[in-house]
Amino acid sequence: MVRCVASLCLLSAVALVLVACSSSKKETEENPNVFPADYKNEILLTMTNTLENPTNVRAAYISDPVLRPVGKNERYMVCVRSDSRNASNHYTGSKDRVALFYDGHLNQLIEATKEQCGSTAYKPFPELEKLCQAKKCE
Repeated sequence: MVRCVASLCLLSAVALVLVACSSSKKETEENPNVFPADYKNEILLTMTNTLENPTNVRAAYISDPVLRPVGKNERYMVCVRSDSRNASNHYTGSKDRVALFYDGHLNQLIEATKEQCGSTAYKPFPELEKLCQAKKCE
């Protein structure tokens, strides 16, 4: 009789643990390919922090987000073309950069290859030309 009660208690405990595990909230899966709705602002913020002189950028262009292969996966990417100045206030020439997005947010902003942005349809990006970082604008 004691063994039956002990076995019943053990089975009850195991059952409770299994029920608790199965009824826990399932974590929502990340979707790496969420459309980057705020892509322009995220690019502007990143360029403010990465350009040597983020003022008086000229000939700024941007593409719309497009889903393209990146390695073995697909990611949203945006191409950005601009002519910015270096720390000596000299323009460095037009450069193409590619912004890679993960889960709807900017993950990387790197120099683009011709394969990434060579045939991209650009549109004007006046927000980048108006970019100003308080300490460097004065």
